[in-house]
Amino acid sequence: MPRVVHFEIPPDDPENVAKFYSEIFGWKIEKWEGPVEYWLVTSGDDDEPGINGAIMRRDELQPNISNTIEVNSMDDTLNKIAAGGGTVLAPKMAVPGVG
Repeated sequence: MPRVVHFEIPPDDPENVAKFYSEIFGWKIEKWEGPVEYWLVTSGDDDEPGINGAIMRRDELQPNISNTIEVNSMDDTLNKIAAGGGTVLAPKMAVPGVG
């Protein structure tokens, strides 16, 4: 069954939000050394329930919190979304070093 495996929080001030979540929840947050502003969030130990995520600067492509759902086939899932009346907001794309 497909599950949410990653979240992204897109604030206007990611540095401040990273500090906030780190101080309030104790999340480990590290700036990614990739080509975009991106902070990797570890929200707990791997042996505890939950998922990890990221903080990235808000922009027109990422105005709201998003959740990544792991699926067996992206093409099959996109076809199911279209058949179910859903709308694809952005084309599928490779994420360097991830998938």
